Amino acid sequence: MRATAVYYHSVVFKKGAITLTQTQLVKLLADDLEVSRKISKQFLDGLAATAIKEVRKTGAFVLPGIGKLVRVDRKARIGRNPATGETINIPAKKVVKFRVAKAAKEAIVPPKGKKVAAG
Repeated sequence: MRATAVYYHSVVFKKGAITLTQTQLVKLLADDLEVSRKISKQFLDGLAATAIKEVRKTGAFVLPGIGKLVRVDRKARIGRNPATGETINIPAKKVVKFRVAKAAKEAIVPPKGKKVAAG
């Protein structure tokens, strides 16, 4: 069987590879922004640190055009152990969720009936 490769900028994705590694993302950003890889890495680290700080402080962080990182309070509830069938009490807790922006969602998976221009 022949391996299929998809080229996006300077990164090669082989069929079956699902995600960009951090190194590949740093290189991609550095090439696109015409900066050094060190600066690109500092940008990504700063963005991650800012997102974490803002979610802790305000409960949300918006990445325009991509989505929103939000802290959500889950209520206590009753669950069931799938192995034994025994009911268990699940305590209330805080969780972090990512809500994808409508524009990003429609660009990745166009709604039925709408055609997206290639390009």
